[in-house]
Amino acid sequence: MTVDQKNLVKATVPILKEHGVLLTSHFYNRMFEHNPELKHVFNMGNQRNNKQQTALAMAVLAYAEHIEDPSVLMPVVNNIGHKHTSLDIRPEHYAIVGRHLIASISEVLGDGATPELLEAWTAAYQQLASLMSGHEQKIYEQQTSKPGGWAGWRPFVVKHKIQESTEITSFYLYPSDGGSVADFLPGQYISLRLFLPELNLLQPRQYSISCQPNGKYYRISVKREAGTIHPNGMISNHLHDHVMEGDLVDLSAPAGVFVLQNEAAKPKVFISGGVGQTPLISMLEELVANNNNVEVPITWIHGCRNEAVHAFKDRVAEITHANINVNQHIFYDQLEVEDSSYYEGWVELSRIKDDIIQQHAEYYICGPGAFIAKHYNFLIEHNVPRTAIYFEEFGPTSLQVN
Repeated sequence: MTVDQKNLVKATVPILKEHGVLLTSHFYNRMFEHNPELKHVFNMGNQRNNKQQTALAMAVLAYAEHIEDPSVLMPVVNNIGHKHTSLDIRPEHYAIVGRHLIASISEVLGDGATPELLEAWTAAYQQLASLMSGHEQKIYEQQTSKPGGWAGWRPFVVKHKIQESTEITSFYLYPSDGGSVADFLPGQYISLRLFLPELNLLQPRQYSISCQPNGKYYRISVKREAGTIHPNGMISNHLHDHVMEGDLVDLSAPAGVFVLQNEAAKPKVFISGGVGQTPLISMLEELVANNNNVEVPITWIHGCRNEAVHAFKDRVAEITHANINVNQHIFYDQLEVEDSSYYEGWVELSRIKDDIIQQHAEYYICGPGAFIAKHYNFLIEHNVPRTAIYFEEFGPTSLQVN
């Protein structure tokens, strides 16, 4: 890109800040109108709730702001790259996206979209597409080089379907070819794809792996979304209501950057809300299975509505009783029977501050965006370094706390 082109892109930053979601909404509508086959690739639920439009607007804005040195965005590029490889996004998709993005800039800006501006954004997009697809190719190569690894979609058999609570059911997924499956980093997710008759579409949905690596199967633990016609709920509810033991589903290889860090000697604090505990369960099981008699403090904090919806309650209790270094704090919104073992109300870290504010500890938070922001801010206020806090928001990233 030339200096003039970079300046033109930077000059659109105020417009993107004010009208970015308008632009990305127009883009997605245009792309799906002209390339409806991509509805099978994108999670249409995130289109209906505007999460995808917002996430793309934020990404485009960040890219424009850092057009002088896009390398500073590599952590974001890495996160998006893992999402893309889990959806089997390929270089040819970037060509389609680029065509519709530039057309959308022209159509939304009208007379403001001069030939020079469109040429600058075309060069900027080509630079971004090259950066993204090159990084994603490295991720694909890493995935296929693992024993039992693969790229794209692979059929798996639902071997076991186990109810964990009144809302959450676990699915044990084994490769239909009888082969092994690649190990993964605790905290990572897989994409599951199935056909939704209600939409007449194949739809992907990302689910955290809720077991430790074992080389034989993956386990996902899925929450039923009561009374919803939202596509995300359709996929989860379809798994609950229609996918049975022996059925086939398509999976992509494990991906994701919210993972257990390789710092065995540091205390760990896990903070989850609802089904947000699923990636943390994987981390917890991995830690206690490979502690090598190193009794590093582990604190498990979980909140949900009540005991009936509390999945993995017995499993975490079993781990706690078997490992003196593991301590748990459970919060129920509704405490139906007075029990000193549980806290009533939402998760409040201030109530257990002395147990969780530990020197050199690592903190892992997973749940809805508001849940993460609340507890992240509490930790920062109590002098926990930002670099010691790891979090994941389910769905396209919209949370900005750093």
